[in-house]
Amino acid sequence: MAIFRKTLDKLKKGLGKTRETFVSSLRSVLSGKQLNDDLIREIEKRLIESDVGVAATAKLIEGIKTDYKAGTLTKGEDVIEYLKTELKAMWPAQDRTLNMSETKPMVILMTGVNGVGKTTSISKLCNQLTGEGKTVLLGACDTFRAGAVRQLEIWGERLGVEVVKGQQGGDPAAVAFDACAAAKARGVDVLIIDTAGRLQTQSGLMNQLTKIRRVIDKQIPGGPHETLLVLDATSGQNALRQAEEFDAAAGVTGIFLSKLDGTARGGIVVAIKEATNIPVKFIGLGETPEDVEAFDPEHFVEAMFAE
Repeated sequence: MAIFRKTLDKLKKGLGKTRETFVSSLRSVLSGKQLNDDLIREIEKRLIESDVGVAATAKLIEGIKTDYKAGTLTKGEDVIEYLKTELKAMWPAQDRTLNMSETKPMVILMTGVNGVGKTTSISKLCNQLTGEGKTVLLGACDTFRAGAVRQLEIWGERLGVEVVKGQQGGDPAAVAFDACAAAKARGVDVLIIDTAGRLQTQSGLMNQLTKIRRVIDKQIPGGPHETLLVLDATSGQNALRQAEEFDAAAGVTGIFLSKLDGTARGGIVVAIKEATNIPVKFIGLGETPEDVEAFDPEHFVEAMFAE
């Protein structure tokens, strides 16, 4: 129970903007009101504004209308509990843990566009994994952007994790090759490969990502065991398009949703679930390596609607 409370408190803090802007305003609109068609339309508007998404909103509103017409949902206040129950039920019993391989090293490939917080997200994963007693090695395959390697090295130095790097402007796949070789030689538990931030429309860079995957698989059969896509929660519906395009090019196995503390639209988690079958595995709730939580739908919904 203490662990649940600690997690819930951390999530409540991280989801503060969503709760204050979306949930609090929704409560104020519903409080003391009898449910009617106009109020249902207002609920629909606010769900859309919170980035829950058109598909998920349509499902929720259809359920509210059905129960309203049946006379089982009459008070505005009751809608909050209805939404909590329905949102929790939207997620299937899906494995949201890291796919740790039986043989070492387990390889995690990190992808995403520039500016989504990919390097910070890597630091969070490193901190969590080393905290569990695992040894970690980083591969700096972003050879395109000036300072990208150094940024990764700084986090590595802070966390006591070594970084394998190449020349600025060099072949990222060659760095991936060297990182795999080093991980095997050193017997580390986990190898995390950073890749260049790329737009889903940049076919050349997306092809480079495919090449990196081939190199990893050749060096470490079955790798990468996880391909995590970092999405910026503040980017709203654009995150959905990124998820679809990256999944097609890189076979994304999980999503790391960053910057949830910086947006009032935490409902994007729901929209991602409705638009893709890719599980959200981690959520970033701040700038430090400790500001990360494994995604749990029940905890997330409870924190979002907490008073």
